[in-house]
Order: sequence, then C-alpha cells, then structure tokens
Amino acid sequence: MQDFLFWVYVAAAVVLMFGASVFVHELGHFLVALWRGMKVEAFAIGFGPRVWSRKHNGIEYSVRWIPAGGFVKLPQMITSEALEGGRSDSPPPPPATPWSKILVAFAGPLMNVIFAFLVAVVVFFTGLPVPVNPAIIGHVDEASAEYAAGVRAGDRIVAINGQPVGSWEEVTERVILSRTNVFAVTLERAGRRETVTLSASLNNALGLKMLNLEPQDHPVVRGVLPGSAAEAVGLKPGDTVVSFAGVPIAGREQFIKLIQQRPGEATELVILREGQEVRLTITPRPNPATGKGFIGAEIGGSEKVVYQVRRPGPTPWENFREVWQRTIGTLGALLHSKETGVGAKDLSGPVGIFAFLAAQVSIDYRLALNFLVLLNLHLAILNLLPIPALDGGHLFCFTWEALTRRPVRLAVREKAQQVGMALLLLLMVLIFYNDIARIVTGAPQ
Repeated sequence: MQDFLFWVYVAAAVVLMFGASVFVHELGHFLVALWRGMKVEAFAIGFGPRVWSRKHNGIEYSVRWIPAGGFVKLPQMITSEALEGGRSDSPPPPPATPWSKILVAFAGPLMNVIFAFLVAVVVFFTGLPVPVNPAIIGHVDEASAEYAAGVRAGDRIVAINGQPVGSWEEVTERVILSRTNVFAVTLERAGRRETVTLSASLNNALGLKMLNLEPQDHPVVRGVLPGSAAEAVGLKPGDTVVSFAGVPIAGREQFIKLIQQRPGEATELVILREGQEVRLTITPRPNPATGKGFIGAEIGGSEKVVYQVRRPGPTPWENFREVWQRTIGTLGALLHSKETGVGAKDLSGPVGIFAFLAAQVSIDYRLALNFLVLLNLHLAILNLLPIPALDGGHLFCFTWEALTRRPVRLAVREKAQQVGMALLLLLMVLIFYNDIARIVTGAPQ
C-alpha cells in the first residue's frame, strides 16, 4: 500500500509539473491577447476529449485527457478554417494589428522563461541535490591501451579536456557531446594530478562513444536465464557481485573476463544480498561456439548514485547559464552527428520527459524542480525557432507583415503550416517510438 501511494504521488507530481509548464505558456498567449483586445474563443490545457469544460464571457475553458500540450483559440491569428477546427457561426472579428499578433506569439515563450526563473529561485532557496559519486576508476586490464597510457585502478578523473568533472555522469556527458574521439583526461592519484590522452570507442548498445574505463563499482545481476548455471546456484536479480575465484570484483568487464577464463571449473562466488554476504559455488559452462565460460546471467553496474544537498542551490543565473551551455553542446552534437553519434534517436518527447520527471521525483522533488527549469527554457527556445506551426514561425510572418505593411499570402502561410505540421508530426512519431523503445528495453533516458 505504501508503494502504491508513493507511485500515486510520483504520477501526480509529474502531471502537475508538466501541466504547469504547458499552462504558463498558453496563459502568456491568453493574457496578452485579452490585453490587446483580441477575440479569444477557447483556452485548453491538454489535447483530446474534454475532462472538464466551462464557458465564461464567451470563452470556453477546458482540461483535456492528454496532458501533453494545450492551445488558445485566437481566430485573428489562425490562417485557415482547417487549423481552426471548423467554421465559426459568428461573424469574423476585425483583423488584429501585426504588433498585437507579434506580442501574443512572443508571450508564450516569454512566460516559460519567467516560470523557469521563478522555479530556479525556489531551487536556490531549497537547495539542490548533486551527485557526489567521484569518477573513480575500477579494474584496468594490463593489456589495454589505457593501462599503457598510465591509468591505474583507483585513479580519480577530475577533468576532461580541461573541464572539471565531479561524477561518472559528467564524464559520460562530456565524452558523448564532444566532437572529438581523443580526450585529455586529468587523473588524481595520492594527491597528485597527471593528464593522459585516451581514445573513446563506440558503445554498440547505446550507439554513443564512451571511454574504455570501468567505474570502481561492484557489478549487479540484472537477470538470470532459465536452466543456466546462474539459476542452478540460486543467483537472483539484484545480487551484487563482491568476488569471484578469490578476486575482488570492481567492474562488469573484469567479472565477465574471469568467468570466460574458467569454463567447467567450480568457482567460489561471493555476493551481497539484502545486506548479507552469501557464498556460492558456481561452475561456468563452456560456450559451444567459443569454448569460453558463461553462467547465463545479465550483468550490469550498480548504477547507485549518491546525492548531497548543496545549500543554497545554484543562483538562477548559474542555472540558466548551465542550461544554455548544455543546450549549445547538445545542438552541436546533433549537428555533427557523424563525429558524436548523437542523433534523433537520442531525443525525448512527452513520454521520455514524463519518465525522466518520474525518476527525478522518486529521488528528490528538488531534482524534478531543477529539471523543470531546463524543460521550460527548452520549450521557450523550441517555440521561438522560425518553423511554421510554432510560435517562431508565426513571429516571422507577423514581423514580415509589420515591416512590409502587407501580410504573407494566405495560400503561402497555409502551405507552410501544413508542411511544418507534417514534419513536426513525423518527428514526434519518431521520438515517441524511441521513448517507448528506451522504456521497454530499459535503456538510459
């Protein structure tokens, strides 16, 4: 019952936070339209069938079933009846001035920025949990290029290409978003620092490049195959591997290599289960194709992240600067996809955002609030892009109208809207598919 209530809380918090971001955006359009004396027919949060609706002063207010958007119906800004959703029985309102339409179009993204700033102020006063898992290297194969470069088990990564890093998460992000495949990695050992040059390689599972380094982290059993050696000795998902054949295990690859070296040999395996150390004797079976040993278990890292609350949190300006730097880094990685491996497959839509928000809320509500800052700034930036069907596309048309004193031809705007909407829908379908695939396969969000 307690778990059920917890997940109800998580779901409610996610819907509230995402809905708030959509609400403030549409509220911006709505308030400025009223201020400029424009006709407003409807104000809706969400899409699809109505959950609740009420009409007041000629405006229909509604909440819809799908909490992934919203709209304000402004007939003086819509170019065609198809986009309006049908012909209105009432006489058409007088045309609005170009400057009124510019202000209304700009108000939505501006409200997202204001909302992001207010949330950032809350984060500053409440504090922000930050990961404190130091990027300490685990097992290093003596035959590897990394060992030859001077990397040793226990070394701590403190900088990548001169940029400080404080956790494995930061190390991974810097490597993935970089356009180069060769990195100057600064290591700290016994209080002394040394910089070595390391190459990254493609991780086939993720399609992204990563350094060939293992965290100092005990691997965890993720799954057990029926009829396997792992099942025979009672290995269970969630078991943490401590040692194998008397060798302390500090990484997944080290454990797999040791298993492969002992086909048919009864070997002591020490695991940690619910805080208790358990000793098992397991015999890896020889692989029919290679002869190497295998136990029939899926092995992964512990992925446990330790957080420490930073009080006060980052200032709103620091928060905005970090979001801007990450945004520029991500856009650069997308534009140079061949070098970085980052592509449309790595983008997230509403499903991915909901999943990530849920993960953040389940850890600490302040992490979710901090993500809300990033989400709202990204919504503002995305909507200001000069793409038909987005606020930026409307701004371009209305600015042209204000400067030339003649509107963009209706046929041109309708065609542009249709093409823009079709491209956005195709992109959303692709992103939706990728979000579902990541959730089903358990890939990182």
